[in-house]
Amino acid sequence: MAGFIQQLSKRGLTIAAITSATLLASWLSQPVAAIATTPAAAGETLPASDTQANRRFANRRFANQFCPEDLAPAMDAIVRRSQFATADWGIEVYALVDERPLYAHNSQRFLIPASNIKLLTTAAAIHAILDQAPDRLWTFRDDLNLVNRDSNNARADELLRSIGGQSRVKAVLEPLGVDPDSYVQADGSGLSRSNKAEPATFVALLKGMYETDESGLFYDSLPVGGVNGTLRSRFQGTAAQGKVHAKTGTLRGVRALSGYLETNDYGTVIFSIMVNQPGQSGSTMLAAIDEMVLTMTQLESCD
Repeated sequence: MAGFIQQLSKRGLTIAAITSATLLASWLSQPVAAIATTPAAAGETLPASDTQANRRFANRRFANQFCPEDLAPAMDAIVRRSQFATADWGIEVYALVDERPLYAHNSQRFLIPASNIKLLTTAAAIHAILDQAPDRLWTFRDDLNLVNRDSNNARADELLRSIGGQSRVKAVLEPLGVDPDSYVQADGSGLSRSNKAEPATFVALLKGMYETDESGLFYDSLPVGGVNGTLRSRFQGTAAQGKVHAKTGTLRGVRALSGYLETNDYGTVIFSIMVNQPGQSGSTMLAAIDEMVLTMTQLESCD
């Protein structure tokens, strides 16, 4: 550790930067097993009603194919259902293949993102480690999976502290195209309801990370629909199984999903879907989000 700090001093880093690096090095030295047994928060444990909704959706199939211009009316039809009359929806969908937005609904509205805030935490951590201890980057994979795939809240909060806190996140992510004014981060995990972010924030982050050399490390840490992590019980037996890599978000009255969708005919689609509706059942919100994702799987280029 002393040698690591001396190296940083010789490189002319400030005391604050050295302190951050020391915290990060200390955090990296901790065994994953020490916190791996800490469960995801209650907010990330789906209630039985949500699981039942997933099973109902697993038996549904979408016969229609969608051209890009058909996506907006299909998404709007879900958002405007009577059960969502009091809901705050925020959605943005972006196509990488032709670099254009496909759909937006309140995409710049501040909403509670729940555990989607972990995307900011982990993306910033990757770049902080790259700057301060690049030789440790790939050994960071297990910790990254623990925070993103398994949504371990204790590890996420520790990670935020180790890299220097919220101001460090904003400084690291702004060069990736993430507007520092487009989110308010209260913790590393998303448990705090004081966290606020726009769907556009997560789309910008996901796009920025996709274009970096570390994109594979970040992408592989996300839960995969119907396969692993907090998405293992969702999208099973559907066109989205194995195709959606996304971070879940669950608090009372909040559901969120942000990530990447690999379509059969339209390349990679980046999306962020958040809904805040106090009093609404989690299964209703979850089912609507999953229906939107399943709709996006049908996108075609239609050229």
